[in-house]
Amino acid sequence: MLSATYLTPQQIVKELDKYIIGQHEAKRNVAIALRNRWRRMNVASDIQNEIVPNNILMIGATGVGKTEIARRLARIADAPFVKVEASKFTEVGYVGRDVESMVRDLVEQSVNMIKTKKKEEVKERAAQAVEEIILDALIPPMRQKAAGFPVTTEEANGVPASDVELNERTRNLFRDKIKNGELEDRKIDINIKPSGNPGVGMIGAGMMDEVSMMNLQDMISGMMPKKARKRKVTVAEARKILFEEEAAKLIDMDEVKEEAIRRAEDAGIIFIDEIDKIASGSGKKGGSGPDVSREGVQRDLLPIVEGSTVNTKYGVIKTDHVLFVAAGAFHTAKPSDLIPELQGRFPIRVELTNLTREDFVQILKEPKNALTKQYHALFEAEGVSIEFDDEAINEIAQFAFDINAEVENIGARRLHTVMSRLLNEFLFDVPDKIQAGTKITITQQLVKDKLTGFVKNKDLSEYIL
Repeated sequence: MLSATYLTPQQIVKELDKYIIGQHEAKRNVAIALRNRWRRMNVASDIQNEIVPNNILMIGATGVGKTEIARRLARIADAPFVKVEASKFTEVGYVGRDVESMVRDLVEQSVNMIKTKKKEEVKERAAQAVEEIILDALIPPMRQKAAGFPVTTEEANGVPASDVELNERTRNLFRDKIKNGELEDRKIDINIKPSGNPGVGMIGAGMMDEVSMMNLQDMISGMMPKKARKRKVTVAEARKILFEEEAAKLIDMDEVKEEAIRRAEDAGIIFIDEIDKIASGSGKKGGSGPDVSREGVQRDLLPIVEGSTVNTKYGVIKTDHVLFVAAGAFHTAKPSDLIPELQGRFPIRVELTNLTREDFVQILKEPKNALTKQYHALFEAEGVSIEFDDEAINEIAQFAFDINAEVENIGARRLHTVMSRLLNEFLFDVPDKIQAGTKITITQQLVKDKLTGFVKNKDLSEYIL
């Protein structure tokens, strides 16, 4: 993926166009927001910290591309990304997830990203260390008696130099065999250290702060002795298991935590879906019931979006420069039903348009992850080729569009249902009845035969996603 550091807004839109059809206004706005982060990081004056991100509120029906835009944006930026649903949170004082957990999830994601990057940097050194451990398990080294300092009790009487040389030659021979992959299926005994103590529980943990509880568990887990256990595995399996251990030894976790916090603060993206579900549709002030709880969630959310300090098990993170992208269908509520303070924290508002039949045709054919390409790959794995006529694709798009109009508009997700209905019989018959080397052509007539009765019956149970 190209680095966002060098991508202009127009280049960002081109990257998004590879996966998302239409919605040009939304793409332009998120592209500007992403480029503005690079601009802020390159501001020379003290005003750098005063430049706040322009959070975005995307308004549109389900399945028009809101989530996909945010997810692809994060991948382009190589930034920590978390998607949460606003309806999952509860007001402080109620049992449920608190809004700060989204920030903790963002830091966790950032830590994982940095660890993966660091692991790649120490890959060669870790692989060498693993090779030596495997070699020691296959051919234990022999060393001569040091002058007055035997290496082990067994070597107290010394080992003849010729035996040591023979041992070293044998080790070199086996080292070459390991490198050439000749011993992948050979069984060896290795020592595996437990990664932690997941069984440590806290009585009355519900009354404790989430971060405090995690830190206490980590502390208790660290105090308990970790006893290595022996396991007989193949050389191939040992390489995978030991690589994680050896890579972890070479990575400075303090450095990882510091870099992860910085990355989350400067580049983190939090996507808040279904924000309309916590808006009060009635517009009433005061009273009791669900509207009060919804407003409470909004007020809990406000300081996070405005910029506050959140404690995590990796350290303290400031949310001042985290980019928040909120989205909602707003069928029963309006953006103005959100509390005014929260509305003000999402200055950029983008209304996404409903998808047309022509959009469905493009979605089926053009994106890198188009459904037709996905099914082509699935059949290809069985040695079967599948092709879609242009007329067939037009017919599939028309069916999906008509069903959305007649039943419920779920946007591009309807294409998954239609394609599944169309191709499930073929997928079931491969490879028993349809064998490798077969070519399947999906024609307009075939689409009509498979789907016409299906649409007429309007069996809603078939459309549950």
